[in-house]
Amino acid sequence: MPGAGGKLMGKAAFALAYGLALSSAIAEENWIGRFPARGEIPAPWQVEQIDKKIPATRYQLRHWDGVNAVEANADASMALLGRPLTVDLERTPILCWRWRVDHVLKGADMRTKAGDDYAARVYLTFRIPPDQLGFGTRAKLALARSIYGDQVPDAAINYVWDNVHPPETLMNNAYTDRARMIVVRSGEREAGRWVTEQRDVQADFQRAFGSLRGQLSGLAIAVDTDNTREKARAGFAEFRFVPTKSDCANEIRAAADQR
Repeated sequence: MPGAGGKLMGKAAFALAYGLALSSAIAEENWIGRFPARGEIPAPWQVEQIDKKIPATRYQLRHWDGVNAVEANADASMALLGRPLTVDLERTPILCWRWRVDHVLKGADMRTKAGDDYAARVYLTFRIPPDQLGFGTRAKLALARSIYGDQVPDAAINYVWDNVHPPETLMNNAYTDRARMIVVRSGEREAGRWVTEQRDVQADFQRAFGSLRGQLSGLAIAVDTDNTREKARAGFAEFRFVPTKSDCANEIRAAADQR
């Protein structure tokens, strides 16, 4: 019997070790933006310059106040740094990340096209089943794609660091109702330091688009000042999807242990 007990204990230990390893692997797969301290920005991240006539925001890697991050510098400029995604929002609906801004934009006003600039934003794109889009919407999307290319999404959520509107403000983008703006941070009070965010993307999509079904297809970061002609700098780091908001803090500690 001691031999049998030892075998059972061995199997239990193996099962536990395998389970922990599997859990670790699953968590690792949910990391979508873990950046090195220097060098080239890793694939599949790439700069997307939507309008070639507008100077591109510059993106580079740096170790910034203890955090490996992407630094974005804008000077009357606009470009996204984005990547495609395949994420199961049923299983991991919470997006965690860290960001910082030097200051908010004085001339920004998200209600107008002239003020449609942001000190920092995180941009999520979604695919919508064609049968949920009306003929008029499909026609507008086709026209937009003929001008700007296939990167125009069926729907988008922008998490923004605004200058005046209070957190949780939700409104249409000044240019299109296919993009919704959600204010996550506002004002100067937390400028100049890293701030951690936790957003339930699935819940935010339902709040923004109601009964539509959306499949997350991409994520991008941006600092854009092409309309206000201002200068701005922001940092972005440690993007990952997790099952619950409490997992965000656990993942940050894990990332810190690996640095």
